Amino acid sequence: MRNRIIYFGLLAVVVWTACKSDDSNTENTTTVEPEPNNAPAAMGYRLLKSYPHDTAAFTQGLVWYNQQLMEGTGQLEESNIRRVDLATGKVLQQKDNAKEIFGEGITIFNNKLYQISWKNGKAFVYDAKTFKPLQEFPLNTEGWGLTHNGKELIMSDGSSNLYFMDPDTFKEIRRVGVYDQLGPKANINELEYIDGFVYANIWQTNYIIKIDPESGKIVAVADFSDLRSKAGIAEYTASEHGPDVLNGIAYDSVGKRIFITGKYWPKLFEIQFEN
Repeated sequence: MRNRIIYFGLLAVVVWTACKSDDSNTENTTTVEPEPNNAPAAMGYRLLKSYPHDTAAFTQGLVWYNQQLMEGTGQLEESNIRRVDLATGKVLQQKDNAKEIFGEGITIFNNKLYQISWKNGKAFVYDAKTFKPLQEFPLNTEGWGLTHNGKELIMSDGSSNLYFMDPDTFKEIRRVGVYDQLGPKANINELEYIDGFVYANIWQTNYIIKIDPESGKIVAVADFSDLRSKAGIAEYTASEHGPDVLNGIAYDSVGKRIFITGKYWPKLFEIQFEN
C-alpha cells in the first residue's frame, strides 16, 4: 500500500506498529477465538467490462458518486483526490495534497469527501463537488482504507481492526477485530461497504474479503490472482512506479455495479461477485 522503497526496508517495524496501533483503546476491540472448522466461503466473480485506468495513479481509495468515479491516490509528492471519467480514464478534476502528505483511502458521506493519510496523522474533509477544503482532523493511528455504513465512517489502519468513526468529529466510536478460521486477519486495506457487508483488499495479496461488520467475521473470500494478466501486466515486482498490488473497490448502488483496480494499473474492471 505504500511506497515500496520506504516500506520494504521497514516492513517488520510497520507491521508491528500497525498491529499495536492505539493500544490505549484496545479494550474496545472485539476479540474472538479462531474457528478451525468454519472457514470463509469461496466467492467467485464474473468479469463484465474493462476500462482504461491512469497508470500514474497509485490507487488508495475508489468511490462511485453521482454517476462518476472518484479516486484518491498516494505516494509522497503525488497524492491527490480526483474525479475520473469511467469510459476514458481521463481525470476531470483534481486537487493535489501537500507534498509531505501520503494520501490513503477516501469515502463520500453527506456530500463531503473524506480522505485519510498514511503516517501524517491527518484526515481531510472536502466539498465533494468543488473539492474545497472544509475541515481537518487528527488521526491517532495510521490511515489505510475508508468507507461508511450510512451513519459511521469505517476505517482500517493495516491491523486486523475496523474503526467506526463519528463523521462530524472523526472520533472513534467503536472498533471490531476482523478474523477468519485461523484468527485475526491483518493488512486490511481499501474498504467498501456493500449491502450490509464491508469488502476489503488485503495488502500484498490478490484477495478481497467480505466482512460482517458487527462480528468482524470474514464470511467469504474472492481470489483475483488471474486479474493481472487480464489487465495486461506481469506478476507483481518491486520496481518503482510499475504496476503494483490489487487495490481499489467502488460500488455503484444504483446500477449495482462493482469496480476494482490496482495501483498504477492500466485497467479498471467492472465485476460481479458470485456467492
